Amino acid sequence: MYDEMYAGPEAIRPHYHDYARWLSARAPDELARKRQEADLLFRRVGITFAVYGDEAGAERLIPFDALPRIIPAQEWTQLAAGLRQRATALNMFLHDIYHGQDILRAGVIPAEVILGNADYRTLMQGVTLPNRVYAHIAGIDLVRHQDGAYYVLEDNLRTPSGVSYMLENRKMMMRLFPELFARHAVAPVDHYPALLLETLQAAAPEDVAQPVVVVLTPGRYNSAYFEHAFLAQQMGVELVEGPDLFVRDGWVWMRTTTGPQRVDVIYRRIDDDYLDPLSFRKDSVLGVPGLVEAYRAGRVAITNAVGTGVADDKSIYPYVPDMIRFYLSEEPILQNVPTWLLRKPDDLKYVLDHLPELVVKEVHGSGGYGMLIGPTSSRAEIDAYRQRILANPAEFIAQPTLSLSTCPTFVDSGVAPRHLDLRPFVLSGKEVVMVPGGLTRVALKQGSLVVNSSQGGGTKDTWVLNGHGTGEGIC
Repeated sequence: MYDEMYAGPEAIRPHYHDYARWLSARAPDELARKRQEADLLFRRVGITFAVYGDEAGAERLIPFDALPRIIPAQEWTQLAAGLRQRATALNMFLHDIYHGQDILRAGVIPAEVILGNADYRTLMQGVTLPNRVYAHIAGIDLVRHQDGAYYVLEDNLRTPSGVSYMLENRKMMMRLFPELFARHAVAPVDHYPALLLETLQAAAPEDVAQPVVVVLTPGRYNSAYFEHAFLAQQMGVELVEGPDLFVRDGWVWMRTTTGPQRVDVIYRRIDDDYLDPLSFRKDSVLGVPGLVEAYRAGRVAITNAVGTGVADDKSIYPYVPDMIRFYLSEEPILQNVPTWLLRKPDDLKYVLDHLPELVVKEVHGSGGYGMLIGPTSSRAEIDAYRQRILANPAEFIAQPTLSLSTCPTFVDSGVAPRHLDLRPFVLSGKEVVMVPGGLTRVALKQGSLVVNSSQGGGTKDTWVLNGHGTGEGIC
């Protein structure tokens, strides 16, 4: 198993040397007090989330671990190159499937997999977007296997969340342990809101000199509402709900105390189905009637674009390396996790024969729900999941159970290794940019491989160390 800090029982990785010396001088009581202080501050600021289906209905804190995950500059440079490559290919793919469909005609991806996908929106056919960008904000989940290599676990392209925790975790660490930032050249992340605003403005209709940007939220009962409000405040734009917007004369307007104001870019945090009751679900009260017509006419931008979900469906994920080769004529820098598509008879047979060894996921699933983790499941759970697969094999994929890397984490028993992943946030506008690092999610239960906050996971600050000693210059 690969540990981020330790290369062996007594061998500390070079980029952790200074931190390890600092940590060895900390008493458990001090770390416990810092954790309590962080919880108090997070709750005071309102950094909570709701879990759908939780009968108590209470908002929860995402547990914050005060021991950072550290990435050396050279390693991040390689990761960033792979992330740019992947985001570029995914956007080229999305433009293609709504226009020439060259990748389908070439037989690289079966046409029925795309055109029959529930998230493929025929109303987007022929609609050309500024800079040909569909996934303006992508959260690409990376895991590290026991071989030390990073693998892409999934691409989140619809309404990826979690960036507010990345930013707040950094602020919290700087408040709790200012001395650490004097000893380490940690690359900054606080310019993310400025990069996000630039990315959103770049999506505006071409004839707009000073785009008006808004963040569209389903409302305060949404599990990620804190993030919606946080990002709007950080960018200095309005946070709106569906009833705050209306369409008139083919344009989108926002109701204000001084009268209607035209809106040019909508950073939406609601799914396609709820955006416009005239085009999608007729019972939606979250969206804006007529919005899609204005969007198709090029009079307003929606980020991420309508129809982007087809590219982050788990049944499309196995084809991303082929997209990179097809559109960029390059080999993928970041590899996928090997994946079986259960709609294929041979894959289905293999998976059914090896269920206790594998991880099986619903192709439309998210948040860690609906998964089978074979090695930690009971015989009864495996048998029940087998019946679900047999009822509709095309709705599932399977992957080997990776030995996710571990990192020292402060838990009730003290400092102990826990499994984690990394979600960098990739912004695509006139160019592809990102801040160094991302959101590190950690499975707090011993042996658990599920890092999702809805399943009991926590978060860590992610440090990218600048090799030149200034903490700047990495982007």
